[in-house]
Amino acid sequence: MKTLKLYHLFEDKLNLYGDNGNVMVLKKRCEWRNIDLEIVKVNEITKTDDVDLNDADMVFLGGGSDREQSLCTFQLKMIKDNFKEIIEKGTPCLTICGGYQFLGKYYQDPDGNKLEGLDILDLYTIANPDRKKRMIGNILEESGKFGEIVGFENHSGETFHNYPVLGKVIKGFGNNRAEKKEGLLYKNLIGTYMHGPFLSKNPQIADYIIKKALEKKYFDSELSSLADKFENEAKKEVWSRFIFA
Repeated sequence: MKTLKLYHLFEDKLNLYGDNGNVMVLKKRCEWRNIDLEIVKVNEITKTDDVDLNDADMVFLGGGSDREQSLCTFQLKMIKDNFKEIIEKGTPCLTICGGYQFLGKYYQDPDGNKLEGLDILDLYTIANPDRKKRMIGNILEESGKFGEIVGFENHSGETFHNYPVLGKVIKGFGNNRAEKKEGLLYKNLIGTYMHGPFLSKNPQIADYIIKKALEKKYFDSELSSLADKFENEAKKEVWSRFIFA
């Protein structure tokens, strides 16, 4: 049996809208293929050697409130170099909302205060000064790599970068109000504003993460196909509901 290890960072603080459900999706899709996915939960980092991500085959980082994100950023800085190293080596990572924003140079809050990020990637995020002007709702995307993607976004921060994106926004906001693009792809890292267990309706992205992990560890990314009838019907229903409404 093949084995993989996923590091789930701050699952107790960064689980806004049920982001942790994505880990369950990855776990089940591995299990159905007789792959043992070990979940390592990291909820506190007090010093640089508390966590060693070098044996991680995948990393997941969800989103949270501004306060929780600030607390987690402070702790993540202790393992920043290690985190950057495994990203550069191609370890698959899925980061959502705050977890995505963390990776950048800074987050400017609604009051204009700049909160320093991990500075792993060249991006920055600016929150709208009007706290009532959030980007909320269903989001539909078209992706050259993943096809049609559906999800839900709720954020005030507008993110700017020049990396390849996860998808072109067909409906919704995405990274910011101007570009109609959403997320980020860098090596095998995915950043997205889609909250909740979005992999459940986008199994092709879950399988991409698993494949990249297998490829890196075993030099063999072959995956048996699964009967994704309900997953694909759910996505089709969401897509048609908003496109043809």
